[in-house]
Amino acid sequence: MRRIAIIGAGITGLYAAWRLQQAGYNVMVFEARDRIGGRVLTKTLTDAGQDYAFDVGPTWYWPDSERLMTLLVDLLQLPTLVQATRGTMVLERSSGQVEQHQLPDGQTVLSHRLVKGMQSMTDALAEKIVPATIRLSRRVTSIQVTDHVELTIEHQGRQTQQSFDHVLLTVPPRIASRFTWFPELPESVHRQLDETPTWMAGQAKVVVVYETPFWRKADRSGFAISWSGILQEIHDASPLTGPGALSGFFRLTATERAAFGEAELKRQVIEQLVTLFGEEARHPIAVLYQDWAAEPETATVADAVPLTDFPAYRPIQLEEPWRDGVTLLGTESDPAFGGHLEGALQSVERWLTAFNLETT
Repeated sequence: MRRIAIIGAGITGLYAAWRLQQAGYNVMVFEARDRIGGRVLTKTLTDAGQDYAFDVGPTWYWPDSERLMTLLVDLLQLPTLVQATRGTMVLERSSGQVEQHQLPDGQTVLSHRLVKGMQSMTDALAEKIVPATIRLSRRVTSIQVTDHVELTIEHQGRQTQQSFDHVLLTVPPRIASRFTWFPELPESVHRQLDETPTWMAGQAKVVVVYETPFWRKADRSGFAISWSGILQEIHDASPLTGPGALSGFFRLTATERAAFGEAELKRQVIEQLVTLFGEEARHPIAVLYQDWAAEPETATVADAVPLTDFPAYRPIQLEEPWRDGVTLLGTESDPAFGGHLEGALQSVERWLTAFNLETT
């Protein structure tokens, strides 16, 4: 039985592990964090004895175009909800200049969310994987290719070596570039890894939770675009019942956010929401914040530079002697759905097809 190591327990790594174990392979997953999920992260808020899930990582998928995500949601029997879009959107052209607009019918392609957050998908995948497959707090530091692939793994200050027939790298390309490679990768490959932007790595997300989705009383959708405020894009993140929530993405760079500090960022977020949605926005019951640029397993220094265009993602092919022993997978390697969770799943299925395993 071939032994396959997977580096990274995000959605790519977990999905690959499950599919490979279905086919009878001996799989081990190494994750540097002390949790699974990678950039999938859901924070839970308890209100009136009830738990509510709010995504601070990826939130949406699009059933009309994303076949694998839709199949996986159905297969794992995960409850879903349609993203709220009813009502007017808010446009802030400049500070204090706020307009309301009714989007034409059919203007918005409806996305779906998971009722218990996107982390419910990674948790459900982990439950389908053979126990003890996933090794948390194991940081891979080097990869050596000979007649097999040997990994150096760091855990609690100690280093061990383990050998495998094949290794799947499911971490972002820029993170993969930081490993020590034996023999050394060509400069051209390092450059391609370093020049592939990590989706969401330079961004931060905030979710502001209220007792009710009060904006709906004014027939507002919760969707807002700002050309001047600290948040540039805002969406309704409310659960099906219970509290209301607005999630937003920052206009500021990682360096600018760090200079402000989390407390000041949250204060300015509330002030902007008051400007956009009225005085009721001044009294949240919780403000959840996640800065992905501060996550060393997600972001590198290069990710602090804001993206100006959507990246043109494509598979990254390693040369000999690594080609037969190491494969890079993940959303940053999918040309059609790069940056989406669908892209992560598509990258796995594309490799499985080349590996002569049946696709889902």
